[in-house]
Amino acid sequence: MKRNLYIGSMLVALLVLLGVGQSALQRTAVAQAKGKVQVPRFEVDPMFPKPMPNHWYQGMSIGVSVDANDHIWIVHRPDSVNATEAAEDSKTGACCAKAPPILEFDQQGNLLRHWGGSDGDGYQWPASNHGITVDHKGNVWIGGNGGGDGLILKFTQDGKFLAQYGKKGVPVDSNSTEHFGQVAKIFVDPKANEAYIADGYGNKRVAVLDADTGKFKRYWGAYGNKPDDTNMGRYNPDAPVIQQFRTPVHCAELSKDGFVYVCDRVNDRIQVFTPDGKFVKEAWVSKRTLGDGSTWDIAFSNDPQQKFIYLADGHDEKVWILDRQSLEILTSFGDGGKQPGQFYAVHSIATDSKGNIYTTETYDGRRLQRFMYKGMQSVPKGEDQGTVWPKTGTK
Repeated sequence: MKRNLYIGSMLVALLVLLGVGQSALQRTAVAQAKGKVQVPRFEVDPMFPKPMPNHWYQGMSIGVSVDANDHIWIVHRPDSVNATEAAEDSKTGACCAKAPPILEFDQQGNLLRHWGGSDGDGYQWPASNHGITVDHKGNVWIGGNGGGDGLILKFTQDGKFLAQYGKKGVPVDSNSTEHFGQVAKIFVDPKANEAYIADGYGNKRVAVLDADTGKFKRYWGAYGNKPDDTNMGRYNPDAPVIQQFRTPVHCAELSKDGFVYVCDRVNDRIQVFTPDGKFVKEAWVSKRTLGDGSTWDIAFSNDPQQKFIYLADGHDEKVWILDRQSLEILTSFGDGGKQPGQFYAVHSIATDSKGNIYTTETYDGRRLQRFMYKGMQSVPKGEDQGTVWPKTGTK
């Protein structure tokens, strides 16, 4: 009898302990889940793109866009070479040759079309081409951030000239409706057929044009203020927030639900506006980044809600992933270096219809990379994933 009572007591105690343990495990799981977020997962494709023909090489690569066929377009500066490459390009040796500045690749990494780089009948090529966008009609838009580059250009995909808006050899003037001031990038809204100009390296504004005629429709500065070209001095993260953009204004991207996301690069911030320039909200990314800043370019995830922002940060050498609605940082990937999946001044970013990411690098990076979308994953909020190398056994 005593033995049975003892066994029964032990069973009760064991059940209690199991219950306590299970409860503790559940609390731990909930706590861990609260500290984690669901984010897209990427792996670098080290085989993309394929080598170019004709011994061609890339210069500083300062723009990337994906067209309706998921072809990848980049713009680079063939003349941005060092002394060794300049000697090679003089053909004193077997290698190398400058590739034309506009390059188109297919999904297999093959080079398709290539053109551009000099003045033509009715247009002036920028002193320093910058930014490329293929719009909903298949037109290719080019900006320019060289001294006096006050123009943007529009071509067919075969390189046939369509239009020049603005002109070269003009001063900085953020309130001009006749020309630009060293444009960084262009986005074309297919619904309203309007072109949003990140204007830019000289001017300090977003300008909006009719995409067919080039007619100025509106423009604005930081917080929706009238732009002011006064030199604000160097960015100081501990100083009061300035009410103007610093140069460069590096991107102006319109989301599907009608908000304009602007890269105020040297101020380390993203500002969000309505299409008519009304300020909505802002957020800082890596706020203590000095020098050339952290907010270089953005692309949206390709889900219907565009839930995520992918932010290229050429100073910290990574891609940040943000929640688009809250502008909270969820995670990041990348690291400084020359190996696939690492960055040396990641400058521009775009996505294709499958959710893959494409980046280009300036300075001595000078390349195009692809990061393959691999579904969703759970990571600790704010975690830096480092170099996203392909996992063993993945296809």
